[in-house]
Amino acid sequence: MKRGRLELDRFVDAASTRAAKLFGLFPRKGTIAVGSDADLVIYDTNDRGVVSAKSQHVNNDYNGFEGMEIEGRPSVVTVRGKVQVRDGKLSANVDAANC
Repeated sequence: MKRGRLELDRFVDAASTRAAKLFGLFPRKGTIAVGSDADLVIYDTNDRGVVSAKSQHVNNDYNGFEGMEIEGRPSVVTVRGKVQVRDGKLSANVDAANC
């Protein structure tokens, strides 16, 4: 997004709205509106990092993108109105069965 390859509104449309429509979940998912169940992501375009399995919250010890430099990351993620991730750290109250 930052390099001008995809405008923010087109990214959101492709990653959220169109996906919800494709799977028959729109307008319950894929939009921010009264009655919709939007999980929100606040994306920090200024963050820089390197992909590493050691820094991820998964139960394996590899990543196919290991060592790749990345620009940007989600800084806050909400699920059902509750903050689940902040600055790359999972919240203590994450209920994986309900995410």
